[in-house]
Amino acid sequence: MRGKCLMIQGTASSVGKSVLCAALLRILSQDGIRCAPFKAQNMALNSFVTRDGFEMGRAQVTQAQAAGLEPDIRMNPVLLKPTGDRRSQVIVDGRPIGSMTAMEYHLYKPELRERIKATYESLEREVDCVILEGAGSPAEINLKEGDIVNMSMAEAADAPVILVGDINLGGVFASLLGTVMLLSDDERRRVKGIIINKFRGDVKILEPGLRMLEDRIHIPVLGVVPWMDVELEDEDSVTERFHRATGHGDLRVSVVRLRHISNFTDFQALTLQPGVEVRYAERPSDLDDSDIIILPGTKNTIEDLIDLRNRGLDAPILRHARRGGMVIGICGGYQMLGSRLLDPGHVESHVPEAAGLGLLDMEVLFSPEKRTVQSTGTVSCESGWLAALSGELLDGYEIHAGLSTFGPEAIPWLTINGQVDGICNPEQNVLGTYLHGLFDDGRFFAALAAHIRKGPAFADRSAVQTLEAFREHEFDRIADIVRASVDMPAIYRIIRGAESS
Repeated sequence: MRGKCLMIQGTASSVGKSVLCAALLRILSQDGIRCAPFKAQNMALNSFVTRDGFEMGRAQVTQAQAAGLEPDIRMNPVLLKPTGDRRSQVIVDGRPIGSMTAMEYHLYKPELRERIKATYESLEREVDCVILEGAGSPAEINLKEGDIVNMSMAEAADAPVILVGDINLGGVFASLLGTVMLLSDDERRRVKGIIINKFRGDVKILEPGLRMLEDRIHIPVLGVVPWMDVELEDEDSVTERFHRATGHGDLRVSVVRLRHISNFTDFQALTLQPGVEVRYAERPSDLDDSDIIILPGTKNTIEDLIDLRNRGLDAPILRHARRGGMVIGICGGYQMLGSRLLDPGHVESHVPEAAGLGLLDMEVLFSPEKRTVQSTGTVSCESGWLAALSGELLDGYEIHAGLSTFGPEAIPWLTINGQVDGICNPEQNVLGTYLHGLFDDGRFFAALAAHIRKGPAFADRSAVQTLEAFREHEFDRIADIVRASVDMPAIYRIIRGAESS
């Protein structure tokens, strides 16, 4: 099958393209086919750092893991990270090239076409099959002229397309029919099948509508995929996690929802641990009864700190810390915990300086150089509850532009390559680090939970579930559901270049 491919496009954003791609990649991998994901352009604040230190979108990282591959920057050559002022940081081949408005980026996109095509072809040569993902809808006619991620990418890869509609939103037949009608004749010929996603109920009820749709568009419906409660990492802030608590138990973790929250996939692992409830806090009252308050990463640290204060969230955080409650900051949230943040070069913000929350003895100076690297931190604290973790290795990655200067009250607790990364206050109830992925293997959180519950650390290591093990189970589960719901022989025929029927 070398050099074959398939593209998944949708009638809109959030119809489930990313999850379906992950499921198909796992199915192909189970069937002995070496496959890889590809998305020409992502727009998301949830990113990842590859082993080579390149930054890429989280969706293709998850899909690579579903395929059993190491994430590779070629799987996502362009990443846009919105900065909140109608601009986005543009990352090409894993490195930032600057900040652009929507119009500036629109004018720049033609320069990317051949570069993206060459990147795709390099990836395609190394695998048996590539599963491409589109973005939004191919029928967004105001964007088609500069398209680099939907039908123009399908043409560049000569990829057959399966179009996905979300029935849970309502109006799925109209959205599928309308999308096909707005495509050109050449684009329409590229669409070889339809999948209806997120269905709740008896498929037999849909059958008259499915037949009518096929009669109208002359494209076969390949399957109806049921609603799946998928617990894989989300790509961006469209996630439903912000609006509901996840997990159940006596230990309540409140993650402050910042306006430009990024890499909130850091907290996916917390929902897997026994007796833990995770919720996102938007109002001061949301922080009531918290055992742990977490300040997450952000693309705009100073501006989000100002917004946090404007919403009155600073006071309950400070009260919680002064009562001895646990407060943890990661990346931008870590920087907020310091005494002062300086951005004279306007690297992240129009505001050159701001007072931090003052919970850690640290100043931060933002610099143009962004640090993107996979790292292993070593817990190095010989007293207090952190002593139970001393010498433990915590794997993760760093994405930040700030340089920290520590004062005499800063107590190191995490080092990376012999340099201090994370500090805490003398009481060890306020901690910060630049290391994303801190909770993924469960060991750090197990010791933290034991400290709060006043129990022995690591009393039951078997109860600690790693994110990696859970992710593997989820990949197999969604693959089983999709395999049972769609016509996989027809999909294989499409991939091989034959018609589906």
